[in-house]
Amino acid sequence: MKRYDDDDDRVWNCGAWFEYILVVVVSSILLIAASVLTIFWTIYYRKGFNMDDPKLQFNLHPVLMIGGYITLSGFCKRLPVPSVDNSWTECFIHVLIVVAILLYRICRCCSHLIVKLCHTFFHACSIPCIVIGFMAVWDSHNQQQIPNFYSLHSWLGMITMGLFALQFVLGFFSFLILLCCENATYKFRSTMVPIHASFGVATFMLAIATAVTGLTQKAHFELGENYSQTVEEGIIMNSIGVILTGLGIIIPFAVRRSNSPANCKVYVTERI
Repeated sequence: MKRYDDDDDRVWNCGAWFEYILVVVVSSILLIAASVLTIFWTIYYRKGFNMDDPKLQFNLHPVLMIGGYITLSGFCKRLPVPSVDNSWTECFIHVLIVVAILLYRICRCCSHLIVKLCHTFFHACSIPCIVIGFMAVWDSHNQQQIPNFYSLHSWLGMITMGLFALQFVLGFFSFLILLCCENATYKFRSTMVPIHASFGVATFMLAIATAVTGLTQKAHFELGENYSQTVEEGIIMNSIGVILTGLGIIIPFAVRRSNSPANCKVYVTERI
């Protein structure tokens, strides 16, 4: 019997290989650049990290969120500062989700179960990033008597974290635990595939939106009128935002394209 996770065609032509390599290289560069540039920004312009200083403690938030929720998560799908708000935590969470997305597309030479386990592992790595990043910004705000959960950035962040948690729990249960009764649960899992995949991409796009709104908010609070003067730090922050926007374009494209370039007719949303 044909399975929903079977590829119909594994033929790759030259154009397919070129597209495949181009997407992998560009997305990898952008994923790494997002984290590297964020770390550089927080260390060089925001004076690094110090748990004894609430302002420097906050710097963990953007680094962990972009590094975890976007970079790690993006690699998984392909294979895949400080602001006065508490949604920068959502940025590193957003980096771990992208790794999980890209990993699912790239590693077609491995067993499907191995790919699933790697996909789950990279997403699981974002959990401590979420917790640490969230606690860092929460504690930093409380020490400085800054209100929490009042901005669009924080609202989007909470929605993103909620969707991520729901996705992880349902995905772990549906596509790993239920494999114990593979034949009996096949129809349920095949029904869950497009739902899980669609919400996975939606969660990633929300992560991008949260990070960009956080950067904009931070720029206005920290730089004030200097932001309009095209200062160096403002250029770096804008560059991070542009990179994140680029990821918001290329990652959904990579996920929605056929798994085996060119001729394969099975999409990632039909393979989970």
